Amino acid sequence: MVEKRINDKLTSTKGFEDLYPFDSSFMNINGHDLHYIDKGEGKPVFMVHGNPTWSFYFRHLIQSLSKNFRTIALDHIGCGFSDKPDAKTYKYTLESRVKDLDTLIRRLNISERINLVVHDWGGMIGLAWAVDHPDKIDKIIITNTSGFFLPKGKQFPFALWLIKYIKVFAIPAVLGLNVFAKGALYLCSKTRLGPKVKKGLVEPYNSWKNRIATLKFVQDIPLSPQDQSYDIVNHVDQNLNRLDQASLLFLWGAKDFVFDLAFLNEFKARFPQAATHVFHDAGHYLFEDKPEETSQLIEAFLNK
Repeated sequence: MVEKRINDKLTSTKGFEDLYPFDSSFMNINGHDLHYIDKGEGKPVFMVHGNPTWSFYFRHLIQSLSKNFRTIALDHIGCGFSDKPDAKTYKYTLESRVKDLDTLIRRLNISERINLVVHDWGGMIGLAWAVDHPDKIDKIIITNTSGFFLPKGKQFPFALWLIKYIKVFAIPAVLGLNVFAKGALYLCSKTRLGPKVKKGLVEPYNSWKNRIATLKFVQDIPLSPQDQSYDIVNHVDQNLNRLDQASLLFLWGAKDFVFDLAFLNEFKARFPQAATHVFHDAGHYLFEDKPEETSQLIEAFLNK
């Protein structure tokens, strides 16, 4: 069942409500309310965020595309305005994320082919759905993410390794001090973010309890066959070729300290004819660094 209502979360958007002036929709999935924005009419465009962002990250794109498209931007469980259950109540795994996305798409009863915009770990989530439903895909815009294991020669960042494996560091740092979300404000954008933008990006993660997803996302990154999400990543890695490269657009912030050009080069080795645009002065938060340019490129691609 889909419940729509005027954004009644204004106490949570206080200080940045003018940047995020959207009506909220909620869908209960297995007892947890998943929040999403559903704005505009036309071809459906689903926006799938990563960690530690939420639908706020896509605000420029929603405003721009919703004039001609139906724009749907979800908050993963544990993120944004969605419920934030504990790890005993909700499995914070890649499998759960893909199932949630699939449930959202199915319950919205969208019969036409959909478009995806994916970023960060949202790339793996969206691509995992796409490789199993290639007949339901129109186009995919892929930004600073992965659809495979670490490219050859690429090392897993030490800071993420600490969060993934060293609980005595990760729990107080990520859950207690919110270093993951706050650190991203300075490391992920090459543009100086204003106070309202900073507040908007981190506001959902305003307490120890509300930061569980930022920790679990990192802990779920599979590096070996023993990791629980390894099989899904391997499945995506082995089946990316199901996607039509004419339907793909790569937009990349070259100064990303995690998903750098090594990831783009791996994508391009698999899809050499796919449309690509590299922003050499942008970082991981590409839509913060280049909101107008990326919106224009995406709209032109969707209209091809």
